[in-house]
Amino acid sequence: RGRNPFRDLRVRQALYHAIDINAIHRAVMRGQAVITGTFFPEQVNGYTRSEDVRLPFDQARARALLAEAGYPQGFEVTLDCPNNRYINDEEICQAVAAMWTRVGVRTTLNAQPLGPFFAKIQRRDTSVYLLGWGVPTLDALYSFQSLLATPGRQTGDGIWNYGGYSNPRMDELIELMKTQSGEARMAAIREALRIYREDVPHIPLHHQMIPWAVRSNFTIPHSANNQPYFRWARMN
Repeated sequence: RGRNPFRDLRVRQALYHAIDINAIHRAVMRGQAVITGTFFPEQVNGYTRSEDVRLPFDQARARALLAEAGYPQGFEVTLDCPNNRYINDEEICQAVAAMWTRVGVRTTLNAQPLGPFFAKIQRRDTSVYLLGWGVPTLDALYSFQSLLATPGRQTGDGIWNYGGYSNPRMDELIELMKTQSGEARMAAIREALRIYREDVPHIPLHHQMIPWAVRSNFTIPHSANNQPYFRWARMN
């Protein structure tokens, strides 16, 4: 209601700087996650390691950015979170809420089961929320089109973009991903990843690792879509 602090890049950067992702990785995920600065893992076509860079954990910088944005005393917000969807989802949100509160963004956690949680965010009745995302196509377009395209421009665009992010250049690049191939397509993906990193439409946390139990003499890669491909399996 009223002024939306999240429209200011400095506020988004502040919330990013406020998150101690290494603490979440160690204490909440017990090391069973891959910390990331982008929104799909390296197994996905289009991944660029140079764009997989996080803003550093820096509480002082977070407070300074909030003050620059006109919120020297911070503000209050509710973080919507599922509690039965992702690995340790509620615990992750508890940690993030505490970290944001420490820099002045007084955060109330609203954790609820998957059904009411998705109903809530789908009607845009949310200020900030936790969402996980898989990539069954193993290609970058799937994530860009669903999460970052301006909603409603074309069929399939922005269908999970509940934050309402809209950037004309990002839309142009997504269209190029749909129609181009080879180096032209890869260049569009790289530029889109750079814009993603600079605009902070999301605050990436980590790629969750769903444990697989196997015998000690059997190895198989853990792919981005959580599917076992037995052609890559090895017996030792």
